[in-house]
Amino acid sequence: MLALNPTSIFVLPQNPKPFSFSRISNFITRAISKFPGESDSDDSPDEITGRRSNYSGVKLEETVDVNTGKLRLDSWVSSRINGVSRARVQSSIRSGLVSVNGRVTDKVSHMVKGGDDVNCTIADLKPLRAEPEDIPLDIVYEDEHVLVVNKPAHMVVHPAPGNATGTLVSGILHQCSLPTVSFPGEEVRSDVKDASDDELNMSSVMYESSVRPGIVHRLDKGTSGLLVVAKNELSLADLAEQFKKHTIKRVYVSITCGVPTSVSGRTDIPIGRDTNNRIRMAAIPGSPKSGKSRHAVSRYKVIEKLAGGGAALVEWRLETGRTHQIRVHAKYLGIPLMGDEVYGGTKNMALSLLQPRTPPRIHGKLSELVSRIERPCLHALTLGFRHPYTGENIHFTRLPPPDFAEILTELRAISTEKVKGAADCL
Repeated sequence: MLALNPTSIFVLPQNPKPFSFSRISNFITRAISKFPGESDSDDSPDEITGRRSNYSGVKLEETVDVNTGKLRLDSWVSSRINGVSRARVQSSIRSGLVSVNGRVTDKVSHMVKGGDDVNCTIADLKPLRAEPEDIPLDIVYEDEHVLVVNKPAHMVVHPAPGNATGTLVSGILHQCSLPTVSFPGEEVRSDVKDASDDELNMSSVMYESSVRPGIVHRLDKGTSGLLVVAKNELSLADLAEQFKKHTIKRVYVSITCGVPTSVSGRTDIPIGRDTNNRIRMAAIPGSPKSGKSRHAVSRYKVIEKLAGGGAALVEWRLETGRTHQIRVHAKYLGIPLMGDEVYGGTKNMALSLLQPRTPPRIHGKLSELVSRIERPCLHALTLGFRHPYTGENIHFTRLPPPDFAEILTELRAISTEKVKGAADCL
């Protein structure tokens, strides 16, 4: 692999044509109703075209099994209505639509036990609004057809319950001088940190949303890096086709807990919903024909072994785009991304690998370093595609943000070993 510069752009011919903001606004409004889905390292369009059912008005009248131990009310109701999201159940509880033993209960964490009679009606979907917001965006490239943005970590791409403001979509609406967009709500799994829901209080979980103003692929809330936005229907259709054919160039870099057994490889393991935790995905070996998983392929290469092998800088190239693909495949390989609390890259895991490989005198420093990690160490480094209007191949690279760079620098300072044959990527 060739060394990458901080910015690498093949400049398009300068032949701009007049365009209308009202035309873009109309396109975005239509696109919202056409393209559901949100939030992951990189989902391709075929991953996100299906809509979830509308559970509005669904009723549940049931007695908790006598053999059931104590369970949170929202967890129990979610388990009894197949496919409904926890966020939707919580909204119903808070709206006063759930009673236990004849008494309305609006606390999602209320504990139910065997013998309790539960009566629940799923609330109507509430409309969501995408408001233009003056949010500073790192615009890498923009013309009348496409926009490439360097998304910061911790920014949610689309509005959803619990993340109605401060989203990338709101920033883009302001950037393009577009109006507020209203749309019907949909069944979602939110990228929400809900203080009343400890089980969802994690760095990043998958969710689906109907807001897709020309955003053809997606990045997790915790993932930083490059993302392309289509500004008209022709561009959207063309880019979607490129993603479907897997001709888009996507290179990610991560810091992992530990080093894989093989320093490079191709992981061809289907991905599906984790049956033990529905807000997570899982690697599911075997044929994906059962419908419980989808074909997923990632290529990886270790660039550097860090801190005596307690960590590694790893490059990823995607052949498919599935929900949480890199994070799931990294876990499957036994090298969860550092800082990925959902998929095993916890602070304790990081320290358990780093401390035995480093001198005791720096263990305090290591603890302080690991304590500062607030998101999965994953960055979308490179994005390349064929421009949907000119046909030119364009290519962009953005180096990781300071939080990622500081972790990498400090791990390198402990020790670093370049892997033979691996070129510098950072």
